[in-house]
Amino acid sequence: MKKLENNVTIITGGGKGIGYGLAQAFAAEGSNIVITGRTESRLLEAKERLESEFGIKVLPIVADGADEEAIRRVVARTVETFGKINTLINNAQVSRSGLPLVDHTREDFDMAIYSGLYAAFFYMRECFPYLKESKGSVINFASGAGLFGKLGQASYAAAKEGIRGMSRVAAAEWGPDGVRVNVVCPLAMTESLQEWKENYPELFEKTIQGIPLGRFADPRNDIGRVCVFLASDDASYVTGETITLQGGSGLRP
Repeated sequence: MKKLENNVTIITGGGKGIGYGLAQAFAAEGSNIVITGRTESRLLEAKERLESEFGIKVLPIVADGADEEAIRRVVARTVETFGKINTLINNAQVSRSGLPLVDHTREDFDMAIYSGLYAAFFYMRECFPYLKESKGSVINFASGAGLFGKLGQASYAAAKEGIRGMSRVAAAEWGPDGVRVNVVCPLAMTESLQEWKENYPELFEKTIQGIPLGRFADPRNDIGRVCVFLASDDASYVTGETITLQGGSGLRP
């Protein structure tokens, strides 16, 4: 028996990178998937691959996380198509990385906050009535950039730490309704990181040396499997937690 048979999972930014790895992991456990993003062609390609490999149904929806009305439409279409929502995963984020705090503009901060913090807020608020019905869960993605103060990540870290704070409040408020809210901070190998590895091999090797497990996570097997656990009945008593999936780097007390 698959852990998430006939569930419905919304994954923002599900057409590539970590989001696509999450979609693979959830589809492998029998969940139908709603993937959102800003590039229709990428979403359609992901839909074709996921449905062909896993035999589940995928609903791709073009939506900008900063657009409140677009998010309302995503939730409405999801319920119209599947009749329920079991899991919401807020994964998508845009930011101006590598820019010192003093060089950030208002526009740089707005981009990070609206695509990350506001998007998570909008999705959580709109999905809550359906998550309450299904006794479902929310998995929000934050980052070691906020936990550990990574250089050049001011706006990104601010957005991600805002998401963590909001998630803890939601876990407290929604617990009585049976809705769980948890946070994951990943360090995963993505298409962008692969390009960085090829362009800066010496810096990549230096980075790897700071990871006790000696590698970056695989989006499907390392990040996706933990998220499947958080969405499943196996984690029915887990809420309000921040889980760092960073191979032992940046150890916390």
